Amino acid sequence: MSLEPEYLRYPWRRHGYDHERYAWSMLGERPPLQWPGGKPLAVWINVSLQFYPLDQRGVPFKVPNGMTMPYPDLRHYSLRDYGNRVGIYRILAAFEQRGIRPTWAINAQLAEQQPYLLNRLKAYGGEFLCHGWNMDHLHYGGQERDEEAEIVRRSVTTLRELTGQPVRGWLSPAKHQSWNTPELLAENGIEYCADWVNDDLPYAFATERGELTMLPLSTEIEDQFVMCQNLHSEDSWATQVTDAFDFLLQEGREQGGRLLALNLHPWLVGQPHRIGCLEAVLDHIAGHAEVWQAPAGKILDAYRAQAGGNH
Repeated sequence: MSLEPEYLRYPWRRHGYDHERYAWSMLGERPPLQWPGGKPLAVWINVSLQFYPLDQRGVPFKVPNGMTMPYPDLRHYSLRDYGNRVGIYRILAAFEQRGIRPTWAINAQLAEQQPYLLNRLKAYGGEFLCHGWNMDHLHYGGQERDEEAEIVRRSVTTLRELTGQPVRGWLSPAKHQSWNTPELLAENGIEYCADWVNDDLPYAFATERGELTMLPLSTEIEDQFVMCQNLHSEDSWATQVTDAFDFLLQEGREQGGRLLALNLHPWLVGQPHRIGCLEAVLDHIAGHAEVWQAPAGKILDAYRAQAGGNH
């Protein structure tokens, strides 16, 4: 049986990608980029502050690092809560000693339920980005658009009201999206999204509601991926982060600016046996004269100012 000619005709068959979300662009072929002060490397330090419900639904899947034992999984629930009660304060002290300007990716429900935590973060300073409602309200293919739209609207609106900030950025729980998520973010005035990790620089991302900028938040060197998924030690994690830093710094010198995006979880690196590794990483970063360390929104603005209409 032969195939009909129509079967082999694919309208998106062309050089590059089979979609129009973003342009075909090779990193090594882009115009050189420099960060403020002529620095070759920008460093974005993101802290993910999360709430895992004890009675998680697991729809459409159980989120990584969530509850894994039969209900009530108090062991894992209390460990995640440790990060918001204890670990974050060790991280804040480490940041303050080194002048780190962080970005706080926080679940809107956590910000609502723990005002003492939110007030401490606001007092320190830094930028808030919306990390969805909680770690059990995922965005996924097949989800009703109205259901997802309500979650995005509620999350963004709540966090803007509680922080008094414009809340320009978004990080999906588990970095998981539906086909509708980018449009819903644009509808709610979100300017950048951190879910897609396919670059070492920001890039323009098209939606039917306007343009987003994708600001890739690296998975490869984040603490939970290295230590929980890859099962490497905290010392190995610290080595991997500093190796990435050194390589990107040298590449930025030779080819134009690069971005190191480091994602941290207080329940993990805020532990007493791991905080020393985080401090060593921060010392390696903060003590370097060729580095511009800034919150995500500042990095976005600096990038857009250079990229112009080609971002």
